[in-house]
Amino acid sequence: MSYIHGTSPDEQRRLALMNDLINTGSLRELALEPGARVLDLGSGLGQLARLMAHAAGPAGRVVGVEFSREQLTSARRLAGLADEAELVDFRQGDAAAPPLRDEEWGTFDVVHTRFLLEHLPDPSSVVRAMVRAARPGGRIVLEDDDHDLLRLWPDPAGIGAVWSAYQDVYRNSGCDPLIGRKLPRLLHDAGVTPSRTTWVFFGACAGNAAFGSAVANLHGILTGARDAVLATGAVEPAAFERSLDALHAWESTPGASFGYAIAWAEGRKPA
Repeated sequence: MSYIHGTSPDEQRRLALMNDLINTGSLRELALEPGARVLDLGSGLGQLARLMAHAAGPAGRVVGVEFSREQLTSARRLAGLADEAELVDFRQGDAAAPPLRDEEWGTFDVVHTRFLLEHLPDPSSVVRAMVRAARPGGRIVLEDDDHDLLRLWPDPAGIGAVWSAYQDVYRNSGCDPLIGRKLPRLLHDAGVTPSRTTWVFFGACAGNAAFGSAVANLHGILTGARDAVLATGAVEPAAFERSLDALHAWESTPGASFGYAIAWAEGRKPA
């Protein structure tokens, strides 16, 4: 897996902030039933997985699989601080070959992943594993980015060029920054008929309480990917810094708007 953001403390804080902004929307679309058995692949800091566990209730069960040991350590720490250390069964492992016991395969009501497939040269391998882990009739839910959807108005000077170069980082790693629009096809290729697509909105306008956090998340993404963006050669270092300064100044622009959406596709494993 090629995760361009790394696992530094700053990146951990950015991810925690992003979770605060978008988890409500993801949980709403999941609409988990009490007693649901859930597998979350690429569970990261575990904040969404713990919310899933609350939604599933005491009769439910959530297993979170994360490849990064640093992320997994943080997930367990955060769960402990919230007095929820036993709420989710966090495991270290590869999403394409989840560390499930033999008797667990084919038993999950919902198998979910978010912001993982975009970082994989072979996302289909994960989707196939998701189908195998689900029970017959179980839901396979994919959430991921389509980076072309970002809309800032009025445009902060230079951000468009930096965002384009940022997408090139994915392509240069063999990954797909536009994978969000292709999620239904990934389900189809894994033997699942796509049954629903939607978007989880992520954004705000100047004057909205979430606006500063949304801008801070974008700033954190670009700052964390600075070296990789500059390595593309598409943006000079001075231009990169000017664009971040412009983004910071843009935050105080009256009437400014920030719009983005997370692509969603789901289907059910054939009975």
